Amino acid sequence: MHARPTSPASAILLAALGIGLLSLMDATIKGLSDRYGVTGIAFARYIVGTLVMAAVLAVLRPGWPSAETWRTNGLRAVLVVVTALCFFHGLSVLPLAEALALSFLSPIFIALFAALLLRERVRPPVWAGLVVGFVGVGIVVAGQVGSGGIGADDPVRGAGSAWGIAAILASALTYALSMVLLRARARHDPVVTIVAIQNAGPAAMLAAPAAFTWTPVAAPDWALLVLVGVLGVAGHLVLSRAYAKAEASRLAAMEYTALLWAIGLGYFAFGEVPGMATLAGAGLILVGSALAARR
Repeated sequence: MHARPTSPASAILLAALGIGLLSLMDATIKGLSDRYGVTGIAFARYIVGTLVMAAVLAVLRPGWPSAETWRTNGLRAVLVVVTALCFFHGLSVLPLAEALALSFLSPIFIALFAALLLRERVRPPVWAGLVVGFVGVGIVVAGQVGSGGIGADDPVRGAGSAWGIAAILASALTYALSMVLLRARARHDPVVTIVAIQNAGPAAMLAAPAAFTWTPVAAPDWALLVLVGVLGVAGHLVLSRAYAKAEASRLAAMEYTALLWAIGLGYFAFGEVPGMATLAGAGLILVGSALAARR
């Protein structure tokens, strides 16, 4: 028998921290992406994560996973790879802000999948928080359009843009499904086992494509690639713990806090100063997250 979560506040804080760690990982990847291919960076991220988790497993010895653990978490590993490849393809053909806004549909999908697959009761404050957070994202994107950040001097992007939009939407769907599966297994499997499979599976699937596209890595950049892997492992360990402590639908709106992390990292790492629309939208995102976290 599994007890119901007793500390949703701690789960919410863990979710925000996990998303922050993954946002820092994304910023590091952004810094590397002008020198190395996306497939190679993704493979390095997962192979480093696999090595880190191998060391963790050697110390903690959680036991051999059951057949159901392999089956469900193996499916999650496939979803992780599909999510990454779709998202990065979308980024290659769409403006960053537009792609980011579309990806923020994932909290809505998480709540829907949690209701359909886990039979979670999605409370009215959760729906309200999701809607308010999504409006906040829309304000940020509208500000980008008004300042010329999206499509101001772009011609119609045609079929390539349509495929890019489809890819981002697909990544939002597969990411949401992977997080709901995480919730389902986090109540039964050790967190370290979940994260180990989540790293080893994608590393195995990306090994061959990375071998064909690999670019020699400069010595100083190896440290950054290792950092990417460590941040990925840490972020998913924390997120897995959060999803073991609270309903997926309640934590869904925490995904919106990625935009807040992006504002801070963009300012300090890349000198990007947020405009008033970005700040106003960020405020709504915070309100939406608070609404979704209410009992």
